[in-house]
Amino acid sequence: VQLQASGGGLVQPGGFLRRSCAASEGTFSGYTVGWFRQAPGKEREFVAGIFRWNINSLYYKDSVKGRFTISRDVARKTVYLQMNSLKPEDTAVYYCKAVWGSADYWGKGTQVTVSS
Repeated sequence: VQLQASGGGLVQPGGFLRRSCAASEGTFSGYTVGWFRQAPGKEREFVAGIFRWNINSLYYKDSVKGRFTISRDVARKTVYLQMNSLKPEDTAVYYCKAVWGSADYWGKGTQVTVSS
């Protein structure tokens, strides 16, 4: 599968953004798909994920629970990350990732900056 990510940008604290990640080749069926982020000087970290493309198996980093929502559109072969109530500490480059067995695929990272 190949991933095409979009979204991101500059937003004020308390604002919202949505990122999307589409499977341009193949589908996400059976994949575990997630979002990661990497802030300057920090390691890349998990943000949210859908385990084996099962909408009932959603996982979130504790600090984004209640603010971020991961969702999917099966027909569009796309996974979304809705980010609400954004905080300056959410500033990072955001990546989507798809995993199936030992294979993993990364989408292009996009900068999300939360600043007044």
